Amino acid sequence: MPHQVDVHVGKRVRHRRWLVAMTQQQLAERVGIKFQQIQKYETGANRISASRLWDIAEALEVPISFFFEGLQETAKDAGKDTAEKSGVPVDLLGDKEALDLVRSYYAIPENQRRRLFDLARVLSDVA
Repeated sequence: MPHQVDVHVGKRVRHRRWLVAMTQQQLAERVGIKFQQIQKYETGANRISASRLWDIAEALEVPISFFFEGLQETAKDAGKDTAEKSGVPVDLLGDKEALDLVRSYYAIPENQRRRLFDLARVLSDVA
């Protein structure tokens, strides 16, 4: 069974890769490994060595600390039900649809993005 830290780091790799619209194959080529290894890293099935994490961080243009952000919250929330946490899923970063929505949101011009944000806030208050 994968260790919780390996799963978290793998999810953060996948999250960043999705945000920059990079495929597993592209990341693997930049790091010098096969894409199947990236798949194993992202699921937490295989641990990422320190040197490999360094290479992945450079390829994804983030500091290594990025992969550990939110780790303490993940550990605290491990036993809690999502309903206990304000209706937001624990693994929001692992949700491809949510990441696609964020990427699309930031592609909208700023003035229109602000109006869309205000509309979303009003709609969520109504629901």
